[in-house]
Amino acid sequence: MDIGSLSLLLVGSILLLLSLGVPLAFAAALVGLVLGYSLFGIPGIILLMQRVYSISTEYILLSVPLFLLMAALLERSGIAREMFNALDAWTGRIRGGVLIVTALMGTIMAAMSGIIGGEIVILGLVALPQMLRLGYNRKLSIGMTCAAGSLGTMLPPSVVLIVYGLVAGTSISDLFLAGIIPGLLLATGYIAYALGRCHLQPEMAPKVDRQPVPFADKMRASKGMIAPVLLVGVIFGFIYGGVTSITEAAAMAALLTFVVVSLRGEMTWVLFSGALKQTLVSIGVILWVTFGATMLTGSFSLAGGPSYIARSITELGVSPFATILVILLLFVILGMFIDWIGILLLTMPVLIPVVSSLGYDLIWFGILFCLTMQISYLTPPFGPAAFYLKSVVPEDISIVEIFHSFIPFIVIQIVVIALVLLFPQLSLALL
Repeated sequence: MDIGSLSLLLVGSILLLLSLGVPLAFAAALVGLVLGYSLFGIPGIILLMQRVYSISTEYILLSVPLFLLMAALLERSGIAREMFNALDAWTGRIRGGVLIVTALMGTIMAAMSGIIGGEIVILGLVALPQMLRLGYNRKLSIGMTCAAGSLGTMLPPSVVLIVYGLVAGTSISDLFLAGIIPGLLLATGYIAYALGRCHLQPEMAPKVDRQPVPFADKMRASKGMIAPVLLVGVIFGFIYGGVTSITEAAAMAALLTFVVVSLRGEMTWVLFSGALKQTLVSIGVILWVTFGATMLTGSFSLAGGPSYIARSITELGVSPFATILVILLLFVILGMFIDWIGILLLTMPVLIPVVSSLGYDLIWFGILFCLTMQISYLTPPFGPAAFYLKSVVPEDISIVEIFHSFIPFIVIQIVVIALVLLFPQLSLALL
């Protein structure tokens, strides 16, 4: 069988298994093992096992469960609520102030842990009820909650950037720096849209009638920012101060989170064991998908698949820019049905050589990938942000209403993608 027919057979097999309800990790592993054995016999299986062992022993991979543990501890503590109160004390008298607080909280929490699900749940428990109680427009409040909570994809220490750097063989520290400006652009766009909407349509946000908060009270409330600033400072300071590697900085941040939660008197066995369980479940999913996708892409590579794909793309005769547009559109479409880890591990081993051959910077391309994954968190039918939020909102808020609330924020994400696509220095300026 020629490589073109084999590629179609692989795609068809994966889609068939997924439609039968087989998890992506096991579907990819099964197809990869069958292909490897059919092409090379037992030696092919041995090569695939070596690839799995190689990626599972990467030192940088240890940072992922550490950041997951830190996020799980933060989610269960009262740090987020105190941070909300601190920000609200300074912005509460602005029309739409709670929307600003929500966006700022999402940005700070993204810089603390880089984990998306927990951030959306926290904002859904802390910020969204406050907006609904005060009379903010429901769709605007829902959209801001999920869009701000999804910033962990983009801002360091993003787990998406860590895994991309591992697969693409690029500097993860450089990826972290490259994600800062686009991530802040997204947050700024969300805030600008919310304030503009509240200004043009005053009914979107309640009229501010609260008394001014005395400066002394603002300063007392600002104590709630100490722990978040400390955690962000440890992560960035240790990495870019040359003190530790990313993995060691993740360990220090997880330990510091444990200490802070303990000093606050919140650390209990129930809290700690729940955080450990959540961490183990999350990392288990990531590792199984990683192993399965590694088997599939390994077999496909041994069969000459990447060279075939690269050759097919270059023979299309379209410009390199158009090729990147097609790839980004592919990411958006796949993001409607597959989680980011599956998309990354299944496509990047094939697409990285193509992007390199076109002369594009892999750091820049990684940022574009993360931006498209921002969209995937909000797009139906399987946008995970909607389901994270649905688990903590009142029953009268339907999943359809949640998805409908995302539309203007998806437009903002597309605008930022276009800016980074047209002006690569937006992502490369800090390198």
